[in-house]
Amino acid sequence: RWVLSLQCKGSRNFMSALRRAVEIDFKDKDKHRSQGIYLLTTGIPDQETHTLSAYVAETCSGCDLQLHVCLFSVMADVDSGSIIPARYANPAETAGTFKEIVQAANGRFHWFGEAGIFESDDINIIVSEMEKAISYSHKVCMLWFSSGGGK
Repeated sequence: RWVLSLQCKGSRNFMSALRRAVEIDFKDKDKHRSQGIYLLTTGIPDQETHTLSAYVAETCSGCDLQLHVCLFSVMADVDSGSIIPARYANPAETAGTFKEIVQAANGRFHWFGEAGIFESDDINIIVSEMEKAISYSHKVCMLWFSSGGGK
């Protein structure tokens, strides 16, 4: 319900938003076992990637804080009447930037758009587990038949 009540506003000043979240939301971090920040975004941050990655790594180290990013790519053309961001990148470059930032924060990255899911760490983990299960199943079958159990 809380997410549905959100309104679109703000900027792409990621550094300022992260500082505010850490200063306000994590004052009582000793009372909680884990903390997470969820960034819902449609574009690249105004700051340079290496600066953000270093800050995120420093902020998340020494505590159980993770940054998770949900990137929504809008494929429609930007109309000439909209505000031009301070920094521009195509969707793939934007995704690469957030993947680097998320890795520095030991978080998860999800990238989706109008066409569906482009990439998701959670889905990648599920697919990996399914592939392991299939591999183990094949090994069990081979052991079963090689031991004479399949006669």
